[in-house]
Amino acid sequence: MLNPEIRKKLIADGRNFMKSFSTSPYDDFISDQQLKLPQPPLVKAPITRQVMPLPRNFEDLDLQQDFIAMLTERKSSRVYTQQPISLLQLSFILWASQGIKDIRGRSYATLRTVPSGGARHGFETYLLVQHVEGLQPGAYHYLPVQHQIEFLHKVEEMPAAISLSLEGQSWASKASAVFYWSFLPYRCEWRYGIWAHRVALIDAGHVGQNLYLACAALGLGTCAIAAFDLAVCDSLFGLDGEEEFTVYTSPVGTISPEDQKSEKAFYQFVEDEGL
Repeated sequence: MLNPEIRKKLIADGRNFMKSFSTSPYDDFISDQQLKLPQPPLVKAPITRQVMPLPRNFEDLDLQQDFIAMLTERKSSRVYTQQPISLLQLSFILWASQGIKDIRGRSYATLRTVPSGGARHGFETYLLVQHVEGLQPGAYHYLPVQHQIEFLHKVEEMPAAISLSLEGQSWASKASAVFYWSFLPYRCEWRYGIWAHRVALIDAGHVGQNLYLACAALGLGTCAIAAFDLAVCDSLFGLDGEEEFTVYTSPVGTISPEDQKSEKAFYQFVEDEGL
C-alpha cells in the first residue's frame, strides 16, 4: 500500500490538474498557434490500403426517435448475446461518435457530431471487430473525413486479446466490437498548449456519451471503460505511446431483456453490503 503522504500528494496533484485550466502561474505561455507554427493534420492518414466505405443510409435503421425515451434507456450494459450487428449499425455509431459534418477553411477545423474545445478533436477511433456483418474479425481504424474503415490486421484469440487489453474484464470479450479511442496530444496542444489536456478529458466524455446515445437509439448495449492496460491497447493498434496513446474504451454488443437479471447480479454486492 502506498505511503499515506505519497497517496495524499497524488490526490492533490490530480485535483490541481483539474483546476489548472483556469488558474496557472504561466499565464504568459504562448501557444504554437500564436507563434504561427504549422497546424497538425486534422485527422490521421490511412495506415493501410485495405480501406472500405461505410454505408450512410441511416434512414433505413430502426432508430428510437423519442429523445426522452432514449435518455431513459441509456445505461451501461455488460452482458451481450454475441449476435452480430450490421455494418450499417456500426457505421451509424462511428458517425455519431466522431463523424465529420463539415470542414472550416481549407483544413482549419472539422465540425463533428460531438463538441470539442476549439474544434481540435484530438481523438482517433480504433476497433477490435468480432461480430459485424460484412467485416472479417480483426483490428480496424476509422477514417472520419471519408467515412471509411480500414482493416489493420488479424488478431489471434480475439476474446483473450480483448480481456487482456481491458485488465481482465472478460465480460467485454463477448461484445460485437470494442471501441478504443486514442489521443494525439499535439492536435490540441498546438492551440491550447499547457492547458490542452484538461479540455481533452472533457471532450472524451462528449465522444463517449454520443456513443451511448447511438447505442440506445439502436437498441444495443455499451459500457465505457477507463480501466485498460495502456501498453497492451497501444500495441494492438501500433501507437507509439507518446505522440498517440489510448485514453478510453467501450465495448458494443447486442443485448436482450432476459439479460437484465445478469446485469442486476453485477450490483448484488450493494445489497449484500447494505450500501
